[in-house]
Amino acid sequence: MEAISLYIHIPFCRAKCHYCDFGSQVLAGPAEQLDGYVAALIQEIRQSEPGRVATVYMGGGTPTVLPLWHLADIIEAARRSFAVVSGAEVTIEANPCTLDLGVVSGLLSLGITRLSLGVQSFNDSELRILGRVHTADGAAEAFKTARAAGFDNINLDLIYGLPGQSLDSWRESLERVLDLEPEHVSLYALSVEEGTPMARAIARGELRAPDPDLAADMYVLSQQSLGTAGYVHYEISNWARTTSHQCRHNLAYWRNQTYMGIGAGAHSWAKARRWANANEPEDYVARILSGRRPVEWEEEIAIALEMGETMMMGLRLLEEGVEHDRFRRRFGVTLGEQYADELDDLVGLGLLVDNGVRVRLSERGRLLGNKVFGRFLPDSS
Repeated sequence: MEAISLYIHIPFCRAKCHYCDFGSQVLAGPAEQLDGYVAALIQEIRQSEPGRVATVYMGGGTPTVLPLWHLADIIEAARRSFAVVSGAEVTIEANPCTLDLGVVSGLLSLGITRLSLGVQSFNDSELRILGRVHTADGAAEAFKTARAAGFDNINLDLIYGLPGQSLDSWRESLERVLDLEPEHVSLYALSVEEGTPMARAIARGELRAPDPDLAADMYVLSQQSLGTAGYVHYEISNWARTTSHQCRHNLAYWRNQTYMGIGAGAHSWAKARRWANANEPEDYVARILSGRRPVEWEEEIAIALEMGETMMMGLRLLEEGVEHDRFRRRFGVTLGEQYADELDDLVGLGLLVDNGVRVRLSERGRLLGNKVFGRFLPDSS
């Protein structure tokens, strides 16, 4: 039986970041808000179809706003309901300001093997623009505390292309990352989402709109800096110190493999079907505790779309790409039979490289990934 990836969503934060449009809300009110959500979460876990689990990822929101006993109950429920394989990767996301030595030691005792810190910037003025509640020094201290407690697999998340951010400022953030020597680094270009406080501030002229050309320069600088430091650039936005430090949970997404999502707004994919739970925590809890399904929508995925999404996601893996043999085993046709024209065109344009074993993005293609991905989706032109 295929081992799947399990995602558990904790939708609460201490504060809502100015750029965030994710399914999260500020933690406010009595403890019953958390108690009810955790009870619903555990009930959904217990009612889920059992199976083997290779990775567990607790994301949000900020999972570490939960007290350790709630996290322990959730993890215990997952281990009782699923066959979590020996050596499974178990990740938890954390805001630096939610961590101290007691918390990180407790996380380790629960079997958490990987910590992902949402740092976003090592510049305090940029952190204020983003609405983050920690400082640059606080983020560094949280990392050092986690390391001292025994975490040997830590990811740092940063965002570039911020309003008013300079190339020198971004270089300084990268230097602080490299000084800390994390096992994994995730770097994302800022996306200004409609309806967020940041989008409104830009519309009012209070913040400068991000400069896409400058963001591209920052991306190139990231490649150079992390590459020189020995990090493997294995996915468009992700670097690892070694192959063994690549995020195994996210690899399942990029390979378009089976995953199950638990919690408000969580998505799942299996057997050519995709579904998502109710997005609002109150709605999700009410559905679960009243015995109803938490699923808000679901869809069947046609084979052409599954193929296209497998290409779109797989090409994000810069060295692995999409393997000819793996594609043929999965779909019963070869890449050449399914995508002859697309491959010819994109290789000819210098955006893809096909060595007969795998198809992957070229150096130029990495900067034009969306143009490449769209060619493989049905009804794209």
